[in-house]
Amino acid sequence: MHRRTDVDAVAGGRTIAKATRGPLRVFVGTETRGAGLLVAAAALALIWANIPALDYEAVWDSPLAVMLGRWQLSLPLRGWVNSGLMTFFFFVVGLEARREADLGELRQPRAVILPLAAGLTGLAIPAAIYLCFTAGSGAAHGWGTALSTDTAFALGALSLVGPRYADRLRAYIVAVLVFDDLASLIVIAVVYSKRISVLPLLVAVGVFSVVLGVRAAGVRVGLVFLVLGVVMWAAVLASGVDPLVVGLATGLLAYASPTRRTTLEQASREFRRFREQPTGSHARRAGASLAAAVSPNDRLAALWLPWTSYLVVPLFALANAGVAVTGPTLWAAVHSPVTLGIVVGYLIGKPLAITLASDLVTRLSRRRLRPPVGWGAVAGAGTAAGIGFTVALLIASLAFDGQLLQQAKLGILATVVAAPLLSAAVFRALDALPQRTHIRAMLGDPVDLVDLAEPVDPEVDHIRGPLDAPVTVVEYGDFECPYCGRAEPVVRELLREFAGLTYVWRHLPLDDVHPHARQAAEASEAAAEQGTFWEMHDLLFQHQDKLDPEDLVDHAYQLGLDVARFTRDLAERRHAARVDRDVESADVSAVGGTPTFFINGRRHQGAYDIATLSASVKAAGARAAMDL
Repeated sequence: MHRRTDVDAVAGGRTIAKATRGPLRVFVGTETRGAGLLVAAAALALIWANIPALDYEAVWDSPLAVMLGRWQLSLPLRGWVNSGLMTFFFFVVGLEARREADLGELRQPRAVILPLAAGLTGLAIPAAIYLCFTAGSGAAHGWGTALSTDTAFALGALSLVGPRYADRLRAYIVAVLVFDDLASLIVIAVVYSKRISVLPLLVAVGVFSVVLGVRAAGVRVGLVFLVLGVVMWAAVLASGVDPLVVGLATGLLAYASPTRRTTLEQASREFRRFREQPTGSHARRAGASLAAAVSPNDRLAALWLPWTSYLVVPLFALANAGVAVTGPTLWAAVHSPVTLGIVVGYLIGKPLAITLASDLVTRLSRRRLRPPVGWGAVAGAGTAAGIGFTVALLIASLAFDGQLLQQAKLGILATVVAAPLLSAAVFRALDALPQRTHIRAMLGDPVDLVDLAEPVDPEVDHIRGPLDAPVTVVEYGDFECPYCGRAEPVVRELLREFAGLTYVWRHLPLDDVHPHARQAAEASEAAAEQGTFWEMHDLLFQHQDKLDPEDLVDHAYQLGLDVARFTRDLAERRHAARVDRDVESADVSAVGGTPTFFINGRRHQGAYDIATLSASVKAAGARAAMDL
């Protein structure tokens, strides 16, 4: 029997348009780049606040009113940023939480327990440390300032100082931080909201019910939801509850799902009709079919994630990170229980909490629940998570004013500098461990989450390499797909580089965009009947522009096949059922495009260049070796 272990996913992407990128990689990439803008905005705020002539506080405290007839809403400029624009930030947080629940590490119900425990413990211990430092000082009410990790900064720090190609580590820490953000927002709504007014809150609940009804009716017009969202936001603001919860609640409504092949084919047909007849009606149908091919979560994230990462959050930093730095201010902060509570809570409490909670759940569940990486990687990522910025500044502005607010800001800014340095020190210390210990510390034990629905069958599947190899790479491909053509030399390099690798080819002809792909797949099966599948496979990829029936017959002549039998097999479509079997298995595994790779059952959401695939196969082999 072929032995399979569950390890890092290595795939080419889930649609043709996203052949080299997945939702998590897009989220992480955008957040990481956004961290650079955050640093720039925070630095600009500090410079601005230390130039008295520019009067930083006066600018952001300036009132700004919106009037509609007799109705008027007036907030300070900083209030419009903190309670208005930041609603879109928490909308994106809701989108990411829903994506993790539908497609990510949280898609199995029991998988929620581990990141939930780590996330909540990562809030409780820093808050407890803060309370210990501020006991009797009159500043204990600001305990929420020591709660939430800044996801953008944490992912940016991991990208700089963490291990390369650590997709599963980033996926786990994102899952932990989802609960971190959700719980922090609940704290803002419950603890730091003003006096609650019931009637506006009931109006907001009513509007939210309308949103649910409109969504259930299948309405996809963004303007409708935007108008309802604005009304709901204003009602929640009037109720005294922080309106940021509106963004989170609406983001959680947008489901995420893999793109189905049938939906892609429909979109392709509509676009082809538009190409033939570029009329307004065909354009509308083509646009609607393209929108339907992407889940609401993916579509909204693509729209709003860049805006929040590159504009909203940096603008928030500009409005809130400014603090006048003087000798007396720094001296007071160094001795302030608020500053010390925040710094120690984040730098010591956060990594300690995430690491201990992950280990405790692993032990209590008898290893049925465990992180997808080793304890060392969890500790390093937990240290990177000791950066408090966006939500921490938001809560500080609600909890403090005057000198205490300045001291809180300095403590928060200190974590931005210190946490990445501590995380780098942790990962460098792990690098110094003996090789076997280092592998276990970074990779951990295999987990049982498998994406490949149809297991590899040596009796049916086309396999290259030894059957008992510790690592199995399965590719769903299309002989006419240019992306598959680019991936083919990468696969060949992998097979040359790794002796202990099993490679499996499965057919997924994209009939709607590649008219010759299905017949080419059947031709490879006709060649397989004569014992030359891989020779035909290689020839088809060498001549992707020659897949007409006469070209396929020429290939058969070149390989020395029984051409009459080969031609009869093609004409009678004797191997159509074999190709359909692979296509059906692709549908069950939610494979929408080519090439899509699986390593030991796990789908990859990133690039398929040789460096990335080699690193993933090495990690898979190392983890499999530990399991022997």
